[in-house]
Amino acid sequence: MPRTPARTRTVEVAPGVRLWADERGAADAPPLLLIMGAQASGMGWPEEFADALAAHHRVIRYDHRDAGRSTWSYDEQPYRITDLADDALAVLDAHGAERAHIVGLSLGGMLAQLLLADHPERVLSATLMGTCALSGRPLVEADGTEIAAADLPGIDPRVLEMWARPVEDRGLEAELDRRVEHWQLLSGDELPFHADEMRERERRIIEHAGRYDVSTAHGRADHSGMDRTEELARNTVPVLVTDASAEPVFPPPHPRHIAHVIGNARTVAMPGMGHALPRELLGPLAEAILAHAAAATAAPAAS
Repeated sequence: MPRTPARTRTVEVAPGVRLWADERGAADAPPLLLIMGAQASGMGWPEEFADALAAHHRVIRYDHRDAGRSTWSYDEQPYRITDLADDALAVLDAHGAERAHIVGLSLGGMLAQLLLADHPERVLSATLMGTCALSGRPLVEADGTEIAAADLPGIDPRVLEMWARPVEDRGLEAELDRRVEHWQLLSGDELPFHADEMRERERRIIEHAGRYDVSTAHGRADHSGMDRTEELARNTVPVLVTDASAEPVFPPPHPRHIAHVIGNARTVAMPGMGHALPRELLGPLAEAILAHAAAATAAPAAS
């Protein structure tokens, strides 16, 4: 597929705080907002994936605060994680998008849930990947077995061990080594891991940011006030949840839990997927999101 030219802009979300954003696709196509995970640049969405979505949508992606080319502001202007959901709305406003399809990965999936709960009038559909439910309700299996939200499986110990290591500045190539090791763990054990490809993707992300250090702002930011149990249970916006079999951060049955506690939600199987966007699944992921968005657009609006 030919590469779609991207149009960039800067979005001011607070005094002195600006976010980098780009968009591609027809200007009059339905908007689709991509929200990345913690500490991640919007450039983490692969170009070929964004291009596939842009065949039918105006695809918008952006860098969170303290990531990529956006302002690294936390130490001078601390913020809450919930403020990052407001940033997503500001990005939509800057692009003149009254309503949009939302696709969120990891933290981005949590921010998408905040938008579903607090601003459903702005969301046409949502796709949640590699995340957990912002709900305290238990998962109730088909056989009646009940699993409390707190008892759902936790993060793979190998990932936790790596996250606990201090990140030292040993130069660009050593940082690329560390990032490739990190993504190999996050990718899971079921699909081939393409280390050279991931290294080049991270090199482009570093070139985009103009720096290779990694902020810890999103881990230090206030995570309180994110529970939306009741609001999500009442949701009527169509929600698609990827059920990734190799997910090491929010492993199964987290996707089934999300679909159980969020109204109008369903899962789609992504065999072999972990907490990453592997080459082998970019096509199936794009197809699933496009079909979901098309069905949501065709369905009559909920009263």
